[in-house]
Formats: sequence, C-alpha cells, structure tokens
Amino acid sequence: MSIFEDVRALAESGPVCDACLGRAFADRSFGLTNAERGKSLRIAAALDADEPYEAVETEDCWVCEGACAHFDEWAARCAAAIEDVEVETYQVGTRAPPLVEENEILLREGAGLPDDAGELFKSEFNREVGKRVGRLTGTEVDFTRPDVQFLLDIEADTIEAQINSAFIYGRYRKLERDIPQTEWPCRECDGSGYQGKEPCDYCGGSGYLYEDSVEGFVAPVVMDVMDGVDAKFHGAGREDVDALMLGTGRPFVVEIMEPRRRNVDVEQLEGDINAMADGEIEVEGLRLATYDMVERVKKLDASKQYRAAVEFDADVTDEALQAALDELTGVTVEQYTPHRVDHRRASITRTRHVYDATGELEDARHGTVEIHGEGGLYIKELISGDEGRTNPSLAGILDTGAVVTALDVIAVEGEDEPFEDDEFFKN
Repeated sequence: MSIFEDVRALAESGPVCDACLGRAFADRSFGLTNAERGKSLRIAAALDADEPYEAVETEDCWVCEGACAHFDEWAARCAAAIEDVEVETYQVGTRAPPLVEENEILLREGAGLPDDAGELFKSEFNREVGKRVGRLTGTEVDFTRPDVQFLLDIEADTIEAQINSAFIYGRYRKLERDIPQTEWPCRECDGSGYQGKEPCDYCGGSGYLYEDSVEGFVAPVVMDVMDGVDAKFHGAGREDVDALMLGTGRPFVVEIMEPRRRNVDVEQLEGDINAMADGEIEVEGLRLATYDMVERVKKLDASKQYRAAVEFDADVTDEALQAALDELTGVTVEQYTPHRVDHRRASITRTRHVYDATGELEDARHGTVEIHGEGGLYIKELISGDEGRTNPSLAGILDTGAVVTALDVIAVEGEDEPFEDDEFFKN
C-alpha cells in the first residue's frame, strides 16, 4: 500500500485527529510535529484522490479521546506546580490511559499497520508538553537527572512534580576532638531520648551520644538556605571520633531533599556554616555539585596522611625509631579486623599499603610519627599491632608496646586523580 492508502485506511476508522494520524508516521520526515505531519498527510491524500479535504477536531478523536488538544493546559499546570521552586532542568513523563493505548493498537491493526508503527501516545505527550514547559519556565530538558520530574496521569487528571535533590560539595576540617562526622544516636534509647517514660540516663535525654557532629554543624544550615525538607551527609570516609581532621580537610557532599532554592551563594553559605560552628569545625571550597559527586566522594580511591602522638612502653632510641619507620615505608600490611571495630565490621584480613612513614622522638618514651597510607589503613593498629592482628607494626618492629595518644588526619586525596573535577560541578 502507498502512504496515501495507509492514511485513508486510518482515517476511515472514525474521526482521527491530526496528531494521532501523524503519530502513526512519526518515523517519516523530521522537523514536524505529529499534528503538522497528520494534517499534511490528510491534505496530500485528499489531493491524491481528488476528494474534498475534511478536517477533524481534536476533541472528536476516538483514539486519544481529545487529549491531544490539551498540551498547553498540561504544560501550564506543570509550570504552576513549580512556580515558587528554583529549577534549571526538567523531564516529563506520562501515564497514558489504558483505553487510549488500546485504541492506538486498534487503529493500526484496522489499517494493516504494525503495532509499533510511528511512536506511542505517551512519547508524543512527553515531548509536546515538555517543549511547552521549557518555554513557560525558561528551563531545559534533561533525560538523565533533572531538577524536577513531572508525571502526568491523563486518566486521573493529576500531575506529580518530583523535586530531585540538590548537592553541595566541600571539604571540612575538624578542629576539636570527640566530634563524630555524622550524628550518633544513643544506642540505649535508639535516639528517642527516653527509656520508657523517663529521660535516657545514658545520653542525658538528648538522644545522641555526642552533642555535636560535623553533620550537625553543616547539614541544617545548608538545608535552611536551600529550603529543603531533609538532608544527608556523605563523607569520603571518616576519621575516628577522637581524631582531628586538619590540613586540606576531608571531602564531603550534603544532599538536600526537595530543595526550593538551588541558586545559592556558596561563599555566603560557607561563612554561615563556619560562624555556626564557632571554631569547632571549618568548611571550605563549597560548590554546587551534581548527583554523581555523591558516588565519587564515596568510592574514589583515596590515600590518607596521618600524624600520631605515640607513647612507648620502653625506652626507644632515635636510631631504632628511624630504622622501624624505614622498615614500614613501602610495606604491605595485613590487618585482621581490629578489636575496636569488630562489633560493626566483618572479621576478615585486609591488606593495605604504607607509602611513607617518618617521625621523631620527643623523649625516650614519646614521639610523633607521620604515616601516608592507602585508604582503609588502620593507623592506631599499625602503631600498636593490636595484639598481633596487624603485621607488621611499629610496636612489633621495636619489640615494645606502643599506643597512639592523639591522632590527626592531615590529608585526604584521591589516589590517581583529585576529587575536584569540573565534570562533577555545576556552573
């Protein structure tokens, strides 16, 4: 059959609007809407058969039941749903009425066309409403991770506007000890602050084991500025509660759920957070980030550099210390899960590399060592040996007990590439 015969066969099924007619030939020619394509084919078929041209009102279409007449209205409703929300990108999805999907199949079957000829009703609806949403809101379509996703339910006559998360990247320094990275709910009351009807004695009724946390200083400020409903803190690993995080700081991402503001002044935000923290922590290098930065922060291989104050059980000479540190430099360490974390980590042996080890004595029983090692290297156990669970260790090489009395993390950097890649930032 010729295309004109196909057009006439489709039109003979009943009143078929230009959009539904053109949609069956959506793979023919480009630069036309389906409505333009359908009208042109209807006119051409009439000319070919030397028959009167008869237009069909979209509202009378038996296939889409008039839905294709309302692209503008749906777009306006989408725009109204986000009128007080800052977004730059969007995506439109459509839940087509089952009857319309069935009508599309019947239309093609009746004309002897394949079921998948052209495109689907919902594909056209997504595109036509989407184009109008973009014009009305000044936003751009994004088929990967848009700021807002609209779901149009034609049959229910509803619109769902899902506001996707926004992300702020930065680095933090922790300048006081006994501050965890994330909020630490009390294990005795499960964070409720109560045991029965009485305030929890273990946490003093706060619901947390520690009053402050890096997350507690950072996330609420970001959530308030971006006007979100919740926040998640994602760190590139974490230091011990009693360790400082110094130097260039540790990379992190704050994820804000359902933000109403995205275009924030990150320099002002940085100042607000640091003022709130009042010297307990500091953040720097805040930038608007993409969704993919969360995975990058969590999974990028990173090395860590530590400075540890060490106390020895017996006198140690400077020569012996330097020889021990030289022996540790470049070594591959086997570490069975340390005693202090075996309640929350699998009991396995891990191998980690020590890139460099240096240090000096303060006196025969005290010294400071700096260790540059692979991510996941347990530094306290590298020093103490953890009753033989870490081998080799500084204590084992020196043949005397050694314990870390204070630990500082002074660098967290990507092994092969930096965390800060422009591909993962906005603007």
